[in-house]
Amino acid sequence: MKKLLLLGGSRYLIPVINTCRELGIYTITCDYLPDNIAHRFSDEYFNISIINKEEMLKLAKSLKVDGVMSFACDPGVATAAYVAEKMGLPFQGSYESTRILQDKGLFRQFLWENGFNCPHARSYEDKTEALNDTLYFTWPVIVKPVDSAGSKGVMRVDDAADLPSAIDLAVEESHNGYFIIEDFITFKGYHSSADCFTVDGELKFCTYSDQLFDRDANNPYTPALIIWPSTMEQESQCYLTSEIQRLMTLLNMKTGIYNIESCVGDDGRPYIMEVSPRGGGCKIAEIQQMGSGMNLIEAEVKKAVGMPLGEICQPEFDGVWAEVVIHSEPGISGIFSDLWIKPDIQEKYVKVIDMTTKEGDMVEPFTGANKALGGYVYAF
Repeated sequence: MKKLLLLGGSRYLIPVINTCRELGIYTITCDYLPDNIAHRFSDEYFNISIINKEEMLKLAKSLKVDGVMSFACDPGVATAAYVAEKMGLPFQGSYESTRILQDKGLFRQFLWENGFNCPHARSYEDKTEALNDTLYFTWPVIVKPVDSAGSKGVMRVDDAADLPSAIDLAVEESHNGYFIIEDFITFKGYHSSADCFTVDGELKFCTYSDQLFDRDANNPYTPALIIWPSTMEQESQCYLTSEIQRLMTLLNMKTGIYNIESCVGDDGRPYIMEVSPRGGGCKIAEIQQMGSGMNLIEAEVKKAVGMPLGEICQPEFDGVWAEVVIHSEPGISGIFSDLWIKPDIQEKYVKVIDMTTKEGDMVEPFTGANKALGGYVYAF
């Protein structure tokens, strides 16, 4: 039986674990949070920090794993690449290429040096150096940790007087203490976040979405609505696809899934914002599968353990598909209890997909009114 080491333990790993079960693959989850939900469903769990590369390599060697993956888990991606490289296991690219993609500072520098559209951006470890560099940027700016995910520690700054507090927030959420400042790009249309897939370095599956944000949410930079297909102009999509392929070629990327964020600025220029060699959060790959029929989770699992892939090709979406991300009010916690859809909207626009589990599948526990659903049910 093949063994797959999964870094992290969030709910986004559950579809990966279910896929592994269908393929007869033994799953091992690993992080420093034993109460994370995915650990209940994997075959084995180890309490080790996923950013500790050497300890993770030691574990992977002792378990003689056939593959390693950090799905929808940014902090573990570089570690997964390191373990894969040291053990000769399949991965999207080398450890060095993965470091460039994962570190926002290294990534912006690489884009700039290779002639990609890129905002003014610099990374820093020293706060004073950053505060003395304000004339380099076109304000407003956005401040981020170079190595965090989920929009943690991200803040837009319109006035240089507010820069110190934004830097403090970014450093607080950073693993390595570095932060990046870059020009804030105002979108023309909508930001895009989607999962794509390469085979032997060739971009086989590439799509774009409309990603909307809730300005009143506790974190206004986390998505509130994601829609496929995108309304982005076809010319911009073609340009971005060509540039993403050029990026993959320059970094000598191989086979696997990527979460890619992009946009068109109000200056009319398309920008590659982030390319992470992992599946995205927010169940992006699952929704893309519902809309296009292409199962990227299965493809990524097979790639990770060296199994043959099925056909990967450009998606064609059957209609318009949307995901709504429900945010709680700032400072208020609780349990989601009910969903109500206006009857005429339900009849005309909503397609309910029965995701009732197959025998052996693992699902997240339901609470409150959700128990009546009896399994995953997606409505669009």
